[in-house]
Parts: sequence; C-alpha cells; structure tokens
Amino acid sequence: MKLKLVSIGKQHEKYIKEGVEDFTARIQKYYPAEWQIIASPKNAASLSESELKKAESVLVLSQLQKEDFLILLDEKGKMISSVELSTLLQQRANESSKRLVFLIGGAFGVDTALKERANFTWSLSKLVFPHMLVRMILAEQVYRACTIARNEKYHHL
Repeated sequence: MKLKLVSIGKQHEKYIKEGVEDFTARIQKYYPAEWQIIASPKNAASLSESELKKAESVLVLSQLQKEDFLILLDEKGKMISSVELSTLLQQRANESSKRLVFLIGGAFGVDTALKERANFTWSLSKLVFPHMLVRMILAEQVYRACTIARNEKYHHL
C-alpha cells in the first residue's frame, strides 16, 4: 500500500518542511509515502469562497484514482485516537488497498463533491490549526500509527 499526503495551499515553510520531511522519511520504513502540495488556482483572489472550493476540488478529484481510499481531514470529521488510526491503516493494508490518500483541504475547506468522495472524514481536534502545522501533525500521526501497528516503542500505551 502506498500513502499519499495531499495539501492544498503554499509550499512548506522551512520550519515545517524539516519536520514533515523527517516524519515522512520515518514512514518510508513502513509504506512508500509522498507529499503533494496543490497550489490554489491562480485566480483564487477573484473567486468567491464556494467557487474557490469547487476549483480546488476539481484539481484534487482529477488526481484521484477510482480505487484510492480517501481520508479527508476536516474539523467536522470524526475524532479518533492514534491507536484507532493505526487500526484503520492496518485494515486498509489487510484489504490490499493500493493507495491511501490523506487530504488537507484549502483555507475554506473542501467542496461537497470531495466530501462525498471521501471514504472517511477525520478531525484532528476541535481546535483549528494552521494548514502547515496540520501537515506536520498528520505526518507525525501516520508515523505513530505505523509504530503502534508494529508494537514499537515510539507510542506509549
């Protein structure tokens, strides 16, 4: 199974980039993993919030494969523990999913079409975080989930 971590927005800031790259390299010991940063449309400033979400969704949907298992990060999603995330990853691997895609939407969230396409919608917290920080949290939590599945020392139960 391959992991694809997708975020809509700007490239990583230096202070985030180092952390994201570190955790992504750690994930590589368990699954092939890659990041894709999708820039907002060039005309984003002239679009309404709903038009922008729709345009971003079109960009994301065009890159998804039919068999991809899409996990959408959204504040209205279901909160799960690190252990539950580990179980979810393991279930997808056991069911021979080819690719698991994690998506961090744009500044205003995602369009209904992406919400409907998502196989699971996950909320990290009731708090709102900057998108770049969410990237590092996501990478760390995926790494943590991998170590939990292998009963390694990183996570303390």
